[in-house]
Amino acid sequence: MKKRNLLSIVLIFAISGIAVTIFDSCKPKQKYIGLQLYSIRDSIRKDVPGAIKKVADMGYKFVEPAGYRDGKFYDMEPADFKALCDANNLPILSSHTGRNLYDSTNYTETMAWWDQCIDAHVAAGAKYIVQPSMGRSAYESLESLKLWCDYFNEVGEKCNAKGIRFGYHNHDREFTTVHDGVIMYDFMLANTDPSKVFFQLDLYWCVVGEKDPVDYFKKYPGRFELWHVKDKEEIGASGMMDFESIWAARDISGMKYGIVEVEKYNFDVFTSCQKSLEFLNAADYIVMPK
Repeated sequence: MKKRNLLSIVLIFAISGIAVTIFDSCKPKQKYIGLQLYSIRDSIRKDVPGAIKKVADMGYKFVEPAGYRDGKFYDMEPADFKALCDANNLPILSSHTGRNLYDSTNYTETMAWWDQCIDAHVAAGAKYIVQPSMGRSAYESLESLKLWCDYFNEVGEKCNAKGIRFGYHNHDREFTTVHDGVIMYDFMLANTDPSKVFFQLDLYWCVVGEKDPVDYFKKYPGRFELWHVKDKEEIGASGMMDFESIWAARDISGMKYGIVEVEKYNFDVFTSCQKSLEFLNAADYIVMPK
């Protein structure tokens, strides 16, 4: 009787082990996907360590902060913020920050700001700095926009000297603003030096601007090193984003990393970010370079 009981117990554990193995093999593979921390903007301001831990627990592999100011990230010294992220296995890949175009009175001050900014990002271990927007003057004329393009080329050269890539992140207005028959975003691509300035294409805002991301990949191959993978709310929820067609053109785009950003939510912010990651991990057509 005892031998039979022992055999039964062994069989139960063996079958359970097989079941767990099969279950694990059926779970979606965790892809190398990052989170733009603007997605959790209110929570991270209240509790930086707690918010970073939650991002790691969800399964994100790196972060893109949006909290750089005056030499610090979310009021933390760059080395301390890096240590916090590293402790959670979340390297700081890129960062959203920027400064308005200089004028005749503040060129030296503006460039000194960038020097401090770049050094802080080097200390944080970032590979990319992304300017997330431009001032009103950029939208007024091609002449004004050309000044911004020249400015970005200059900042990009500074970044290159410290081993960091500089880029620009779009919204929808760059696609809907047209001067003399020229779409603003096209002008920026044509008037920035690819060796100094890359573009972080926000897929959602491109579509809202009534343009197809794939068309831009084909027209300007290799310029889009980072993507903001975004939807109206959680990724995949709206049905308006043809992610499969977009991903089919990934290689020609030059994309190296995909970064989730959630701006509107059907749930609490962390649930929305979790559901967005689950959608991307479960989609067979989505392949990340790393």
